[in-house]
Amino acid sequence: MSISLIPPGVWLILGALLLPAVPRRFHALPLIGLPLLTLWLVWTLPNGTSPVLQVFQYELVPVRSDALGRLFGIIFALMAVAGGLFSLRQKSTLELIAAAIYAGSAVCVALAGDLITLFVFWEMMAIASTTVLISSNEERAVRAGMRYFMVHIFGGSLLLAGIVAHIVNTGSLAIEGLNAGTIGGGLILAGVLLNAAAPPLSAWLPDAYPEASYSGMVTLSAFTTKAAVYVLIRAFPGTEILIFIGLFMIFYGIIYALLENDMRRILAYSIVNQVGFMVTGAGIGTEMALNGAASHAFTHIIYKALLLMSAGSVLYQTGKRKCTDLGGLFQSMPVTMICGVIGALSISSFPWTSGFVSKSMISQAAADEYLMMVWFLLMAASAGVFLHAGIKFPWFVFFQKDSGLRPPDPPWHMQVAMIFFASLCIALGIWPEPLYALLPNPVEYVPYTVPHVVNMLQLLLFSGLAFFLLLPMMKRSLTITLDGDWFYRKMGPWAAERVTEFMTATYRRFEAGWRLRIEGFLALLTRYAGPHSVAARTPESSYMVLFVVAVLGLFLLLPLFVW
Repeated sequence: MSISLIPPGVWLILGALLLPAVPRRFHALPLIGLPLLTLWLVWTLPNGTSPVLQVFQYELVPVRSDALGRLFGIIFALMAVAGGLFSLRQKSTLELIAAAIYAGSAVCVALAGDLITLFVFWEMMAIASTTVLISSNEERAVRAGMRYFMVHIFGGSLLLAGIVAHIVNTGSLAIEGLNAGTIGGGLILAGVLLNAAAPPLSAWLPDAYPEASYSGMVTLSAFTTKAAVYVLIRAFPGTEILIFIGLFMIFYGIIYALLENDMRRILAYSIVNQVGFMVTGAGIGTEMALNGAASHAFTHIIYKALLLMSAGSVLYQTGKRKCTDLGGLFQSMPVTMICGVIGALSISSFPWTSGFVSKSMISQAAADEYLMMVWFLLMAASAGVFLHAGIKFPWFVFFQKDSGLRPPDPPWHMQVAMIFFASLCIALGIWPEPLYALLPNPVEYVPYTVPHVVNMLQLLLFSGLAFFLLLPMMKRSLTITLDGDWFYRKMGPWAAERVTEFMTATYRRFEAGWRLRIEGFLALLTRYAGPHSVAARTPESSYMVLFVVAVLGLFLLLPLFVW
């Protein structure tokens, strides 16, 4: 079976552009049918590459299919199916179009066979995700979208500069095995890490994603950061600096999520935290670690989307997102609550959920390589994840003191999307072999051993005990948590205003000083050479006679001096 020049995600992109011509009551057909078609096309791709496409002097490979690319292509298409189902009643057709283009571009990134093709669809993702964010037309979303776009334009510029430098130095367009120690490789790594929400610009994610619509944040959570993880696994496996960057992301996400009062910002910081595990796995670089990073990206897309669907349903039904405004919703939103709890258990790596069979592979890889400090930090971070996402989110939203709100569960299609992903979380947790069969390297890992299950249960149960013992400290108030985005949201404009004021004042002083000097010089010229100066007066005839006599006398005396 040959591989077409047209990437499977292109059909989703082209189909999305036809959505405005489809009556709203039939939107389910393209929103679910196109992703299903893309999923089938990716699933049936054989290993290999498409024919080469000659563009100027470059040979592009639009499609390259192997286990790693197919794994990410499958989960991106599957996410588009569930996201389309969840957003059926989304009033903004622009958001629906942008979301489909976003998903299709992510599929194309996962299957790209060269750096130029990857960059083209990478930038399409940036434009489409920005459109998803600002399509609600709310002022906060538009402003956050502009900041988001500027950050990603900067990241795309780094990526493009790195690709150009890499091609100039090596002449190769291959994505695999890039060297982060070269100028080109380092710039590519920096651009990819920015999309992964790595430091120092991690704050773009919690700044932007929570301002999207109830369905928009579900879509945004799945593609940008996980496409970055895919490129890290493909291009930079075993790059040691990624271990330290990943660990920083893990604890950064935990700390800020514990401080947050906004349920959607809690889950946004949790995305950074979970991507940190994947980045750490890519940095360890062994087959076990890379399998763990890839499988954790797969399961993370499912359970994070489930958590955000749960939060989005609460927002859709109540219009509220602050933990201090919510509570007691389990009484009237049981389906949303159950699905949210399943997502919370999955993100916490609770046994018999999907997170347990994927995240633990990364910890095991650290232990196999005798990275004891890394292993210890990963285990401590697992406890922290249970605190902020496993308990804090469902407790304050569904179970804390009664807020008096009694909204019903959301419309049927939103419930079906949540139940679908909740079922996947449990099915993959109980039966991980189908997931392991999709991974890029042979899997010899057995997650369900007695020591592993007992250790994880002990860790999670004692974390839960600590949460409830410290519950008075966990209660949130109406506060604002400052993050790194403060530097370009607040300090940047303030500093720019101060610099502008200083430069304006300096220019005015300079202008005033030179104006006085120039005016004085012009006055002097006017005095001695102006229309009323001595030089400009009409001389009297007597003065002219005297002048002529003096000159004549000079000429008469001159020969005496010469001789």
